[in-house]
Amino acid sequence: MPPRKNHPGGATSVAAVPGTDVVVGTRARSIRGSRRKPHAAVGVPGAAAMAAGVASADGAVADAGAAAGDHAATATSRAHLRRLRQYFRSAGWPCHDNLEIDLLVAGLAERATHDAGGLETIRVTEAGLAALAGYRQQNRHALDSHDALVARIAQQLVDEGRVVFRGVALRAKVEAGWKPVRPDVFSIRNTSHDGHLAPFVHEVKVSRADLLTDLRNAGKRAGYQALSQQFWYVLAEGIAEPAEIPEDCGVIVAEPGRLRVLRPSPVRDVRLVTLHWLQLAKARAEYGPDDDGQLPL
Repeated sequence: MPPRKNHPGGATSVAAVPGTDVVVGTRARSIRGSRRKPHAAVGVPGAAAMAAGVASADGAVADAGAAAGDHAATATSRAHLRRLRQYFRSAGWPCHDNLEIDLLVAGLAERATHDAGGLETIRVTEAGLAALAGYRQQNRHALDSHDALVARIAQQLVDEGRVVFRGVALRAKVEAGWKPVRPDVFSIRNTSHDGHLAPFVHEVKVSRADLLTDLRNAGKRAGYQALSQQFWYVLAEGIAEPAEIPEDCGVIVAEPGRLRVLRPSPVRDVRLVTLHWLQLAKARAEYGPDDDGQLPL
């Protein structure tokens, strides 16, 4: 018996599973453990097949667009934007890592090939420049908020009769070595008695991300505490709960019109040494007027 020829339209392979219905031509029959191999389904091109193909293509395009949108959303993290800024400031040498993939797919960066040597570099696109501009504006706003709260704390301490230093570079003795630190606000009492100086450190945080980064750095916090009898976190309202701050730190929340103490700082026995006095002598101090010639003890 001569072999049976397929329809010119071509054949479509269908995997038959026992207990399921398989369409062969226009009829359906149930395969229940039969050893007979069913005929392959004959496909005839038509309007339905064409519509299915168009729908499949549209779905693929939609999926690709959704994937690109997802990459665009994930490519705006701090790590991605820092890398984008590095490309903008440098010759744009490729790194061939996941950050670069995200930036390329999101359209924030593109490959560029130089004809002379055939070298490939990464160039920031117009969309990438817009993302960098937005990131810069966001950082400027955060810096303005931070500086405003630092000034508010400094003025409060000056009003309390303390001598205040903003952003002074100091060195703290931590374990076996000296660690450079730069507290937002460092202050001492306006007194000539070494035992009554009571050095304080106030570290200001206006964003939750910055606070969490700081809390993970135990060495930095140890440096602040080595310089201060009291160490305080001053937080913008709503960025954290007091329970998230270590117990060895005081917590102040900046509310409209007042600075509210949520938890007092433990008091440590800390004395400044000659190195600290030399560093403070080079810094700019803020202080209020003396009431008389005799400084209070």
